[in-house]
Amino acid sequence: MNIQETYSSLGLSDFEYDRILELMGRAPNFLELSLLSVMWSEHCGYKNSRPLLRRFPNEGPRVLQGPGENAGVVEVGDGWALVFKMESHNHPSAVEPYEGAATGVGGIIRDVLAMGARPVALFNSLRFGPLDDERNRYLFREVVRGIGGYGNAIGVPTVGGEVEFSRAYSGNPLVNAMCVGLVRSEDLMRARAVGEGNLVVLFGAKTGRDGIHGATFASDELSEESEEKRPNVQVGDPFAEKMLVECSLKLLEEGLIVSLQDLGAAGITSSASEMAAKGGVGIEIDAEKVPLREEGMEPWEIVISESQERMLAIVEPEKVEEVLKITERYELVAAVVGRVTGHGDMRVMNRGEVAGTVPAHYLADAPVYEREVRIPAYLEEVRKLDLEELPAPQDYNSVLLSLLAHPNLCSRRPVYEQYDHQVGTDTVVLPGADAAVMRVKGTTLGFAATTDCKGRYCYLDPKGGAAAAVAEAYRNLSCVGAEPVALTDCLNFGSPEKPDAYYQLVACIEGMSEACEALGTPVVSGNVSLYNETEGEAIYPTPTVGMVGVFEDVGRHATPGIKREGDALVLVGDFRPVLGGSNYLEIVHGRVAGAPPAPDLASEKAASDAVRRAVAAGVVDTAHDLSGGGLAVALAGMALCGGVGAEARLLPGGRQDVALFGEVGGCILVAVPEGRLGELEEHLEGVHYSRIGGTGGGRLKVSGLIDAGLDELGEAYERDLFERHAPEGGHLG
Repeated sequence: MNIQETYSSLGLSDFEYDRILELMGRAPNFLELSLLSVMWSEHCGYKNSRPLLRRFPNEGPRVLQGPGENAGVVEVGDGWALVFKMESHNHPSAVEPYEGAATGVGGIIRDVLAMGARPVALFNSLRFGPLDDERNRYLFREVVRGIGGYGNAIGVPTVGGEVEFSRAYSGNPLVNAMCVGLVRSEDLMRARAVGEGNLVVLFGAKTGRDGIHGATFASDELSEESEEKRPNVQVGDPFAEKMLVECSLKLLEEGLIVSLQDLGAAGITSSASEMAAKGGVGIEIDAEKVPLREEGMEPWEIVISESQERMLAIVEPEKVEEVLKITERYELVAAVVGRVTGHGDMRVMNRGEVAGTVPAHYLADAPVYEREVRIPAYLEEVRKLDLEELPAPQDYNSVLLSLLAHPNLCSRRPVYEQYDHQVGTDTVVLPGADAAVMRVKGTTLGFAATTDCKGRYCYLDPKGGAAAAVAEAYRNLSCVGAEPVALTDCLNFGSPEKPDAYYQLVACIEGMSEACEALGTPVVSGNVSLYNETEGEAIYPTPTVGMVGVFEDVGRHATPGIKREGDALVLVGDFRPVLGGSNYLEIVHGRVAGAPPAPDLASEKAASDAVRRAVAAGVVDTAHDLSGGGLAVALAGMALCGGVGAEARLLPGGRQDVALFGEVGGCILVAVPEGRLGELEEHLEGVHYSRIGGTGGGRLKVSGLIDAGLDELGEAYERDLFERHAPEGGHLG
């Protein structure tokens, strides 16, 4: 293999190789080329997105740490801080769904752990192709099993998430994992190597060949040959990770380590070079001293292996013996594998000689590309929607039942029942609500978190759809009563080398940025996953938002289920539903078309803030936002969740199917006792609202168009996602 074939096989372009020659002043050897290839991959280097990410607001009154570390950090109160991050494991999950999803969970836990925090909650955002395809059913089932298998075993509750299905994700599922941790503010840890002469300790599991060039694999499009890349997918051991978590927290508690970094994509190379670059120092790694589980590994394999359940710590020499004793107590393998130096290089030693050396700041500073932008040709055509061409429903009950039974709108109970969501005993609001709610033990404080995404909206309107995802997350947190404070994201897109896909990325970031600025929710961490394509076909532009909010008194929260008979139903917000981009349009009429609802961010904020104030005041304990499926589906969800029926009337004007099933941003349904309507109205001053009905009985009735019993609605809504689309006589459980 000639040199061009060699660097091309590692994912480097001609331009990048020429750049390496210019920087190094010489031709790199294979080990050095391997270091540069993994660190300059899209997965590690963000070379197509870094300039765009600067558009995000990063600062806020509660922000303690923004982008640039393993995870973002916000203040909760009383000296407590939330550490949180979201990342993708899309490509690994496409070829090995169980391990891909499991190690995605393990990796995001270690990101939070590296900041010195105890991981306390897990979330996810999942996308698959339609369940009428056997491969998609397999991917869905195994990803859910992988998330549950890892999270349940390690003892971190999975308390929230979302899943949707569309042909755009056939062959390229999206598996985005989010973790939230708690830490005392003064105990925050940063991943910077400091102190020339300090030692580098690797601890956790042994190093093997799994995951070698996984970062490069994650930066390629998927194809028929992707199945051959199963060795690029790591294999997880949640029990080892549990020991790793407890051991790391013990080392931090005892003040035995200077800094800490997890080993994820690119393994030792990424961790060591990033720590060195941030600290302005060099690090030498002795490949011979790395504990291996396979014989015959070459130095280049050792330093880029992505074996799981490993951490890298910088330790002062006089504390190393105690560090090794504690790791042994937790039954982990540990070894001094290197030292901090003053030469500024990431240097790999083997048998007393230099096997390869690259300045750390070269590795941490991948080339940046600003690509050609072109508005996708499809946009003009798909945005066209003539309502006159759409027949009005003959049976509104039947339409509602079909929406409730569809995989995109039905109950997620079959998914989240596979997750342990109460381990740790701090879960206040269980999965199934607008957002998960957790307490900070021993205080009145709490936090809420949600994951939201609008892939179909972003396909039809990249900028508006991305803003709508941020707005929905803000709305969901407000529905449970939490003050939204900051977000993490996972930006899932196709190839940035295609001008139309790059346009989607640019427009979505612009939309998210505008929404974050308007709503006061800075972006403090995140991940970019590009090249999500299969045989040249890209996924929908799918920017996932993971937002956190805080409670001063977690006892004052709301849930979507109707609590009492005789409550008044009040619709808060400017109710202007549209069919463009709606679930109704796709499920009933088979079309993904039209202009989705454009978020009015000022109105959105006003309505959400008003509802949140009412929850905090103890006036509202029942709230649910309008999103997928519109008003009718939201009403049905509230009735089914609480086991109490409702009767509502539509607001006048327009087509009845638009009012019932059209979608809109900025609207929240609340239920309050008749005697507290006056108090509610005080909180809603200056905000659009209307009383639309009341609660009671065992049926859902809407303006004479819908009249269905809760049993009938529940039968449609609760059907098993894992069973309904099995082949005749088949079984997916």
